[in-house]
Parts: sequence; C-alpha cells; structure tokens
Amino acid sequence: MNRNTPLALAFNLIFLLFMLAPLVVVCLVAFTSKGYISLPSDGFSLRWFKAILDNPHFIDAFYLSFYLGVASATIAIGLALPASLAFARYRFAGREVFLAFFLSPLMVPHIVLGVSFLSFLTSVGGYGTFLGLVLCHVIIIMPYALRLVLASVTGMDRSAEKAATSLGASPWVTFRRVTLPMILPGVAGGWVLAFITSFDELTMSVFVASPSTTTLPVRMYQHITETIDPLIASLSAALIFVTMIVMFILDRAYGLDRILVGKGK
Repeated sequence: MNRNTPLALAFNLIFLLFMLAPLVVVCLVAFTSKGYISLPSDGFSLRWFKAILDNPHFIDAFYLSFYLGVASATIAIGLALPASLAFARYRFAGREVFLAFFLSPLMVPHIVLGVSFLSFLTSVGGYGTFLGLVLCHVIIIMPYALRLVLASVTGMDRSAEKAATSLGASPWVTFRRVTLPMILPGVAGGWVLAFITSFDELTMSVFVASPSTTTLPVRMYQHITETIDPLIASLSAALIFVTMIVMFILDRAYGLDRILVGKGK
C-alpha cells in the first residue's frame, strides 16, 4: 500500500523545513561581514571564521571537549558492554532495579544533576578537574551507550557462539572472535552517540566546569551572554560542516545504518 499521499509528502516537507531552517539561517549569518548578527545581504565574508582561529579560548575549549568526549564515551562503552551482556542473557535478583538505575540519568533533569555533581565534586576535591568532568559525563551518557549495545546484544543470533563453544573455544575467545564482531555495529553506534552527547552537553557542564576546564558549549554560552557578534554563528557553522563531512565519510566507508542502527547496507 502506497502511503506517500500528497498530505503525507506535504507534512514531511514542512517537518524537514522546520528542522533545517535554523541550521540554514545560522550558516548564512556566519558569512556576514558586519559586526552584529545579520544575514549577509551585502555579500559574503570569511571574517568571522578567521576570528575563530584568532581566539585561543575557543580552540582550547574544542580540544578539551574532544578529549572529554573520547574519554567519556570509551569508558561508558566499557561499562555498557558487560552490563548489556548480563541484562540480556541472565535473570537475577534485582535485574530490573539495576537496569532502571543505569537508565535513571535520562529521567533526572540535567540541572539537578549539575547541582548534585557540583556539591559532590566540591566535597571530594574534584571540582574543576578533568577527571571530575569525565566521571560526570560518563554518568550522563551511560544510558545512550547502554541502550544501543543492549539492543544489539538482545537481537543477535547466538548459534555462532554455541558452535564456537562446541568446537572447544574458550569463553574469552568466543567473545573476542564471535560475539564482539557480531555486536560491533551496536557498540560503535553507542560510542558515537555517547561522544556526541558528551561533546554537546551544556546544562550540567556549566556547574562542574572551571576556568581551566571549560568545554566548548560552555565557552559558547559564556560568549553569547557577553556579546552579540556573529562569532558563535561562524563556530556553529564550522561544527555543522565538520559533522556533515564526518558523517559522509562514515556513510561511504561503513554505512550510517550499520553504525547507528546495526543493519548493513
């Protein structure tokens, strides 16, 4: 049955325009030559893109957010993988309680988590440290990593594992040579989603970041509160362009459906 009726196509088009319009406007504003936010009606300019390179605070914040995202996503996946195997394959006392505990950060507002993390890190002397930021971000992004890995583990066919075991493979060899390759798309998708969530986190990071550990979203927020120049628009446009390039490369190399959904091309 063909569901692509004119009404459905019109709805999809309106929804697509609604989602893309803000990104298009930001990209257009980024090329203005004026000193305030305005569409480039009098010509395009790379003035504000050059200003990014002249601002070391944004460069340092970008590298910090990148390293923070890599570290947090890697730790989250390292914790989510054994947890997913346990939740998917075993029935034990308190299983639902533990699963709800791992997913609980999704139900708590980030501003509440930020205040709690601030109080905790201050009491243990970890406020303003990179390690403190990593621990807080791991808690925030853990549910995203867990849900994708758990879905991948739940949906896999275990016949290959049983065959490897029957042929004398040890549990570690079976996991490394059979299980992990089969759930790798879910693991990779969980890592990517966890990294993006960590890199974009603002609400909680405002509370736990210090002047020496200011992430890029926090730096951008602070800049917006101080001035209205198009520097933030140019930085946002640069991030959009980089993201599009990375997604294109991943899609051509592996396929986004395989990475994010777990299906091959």
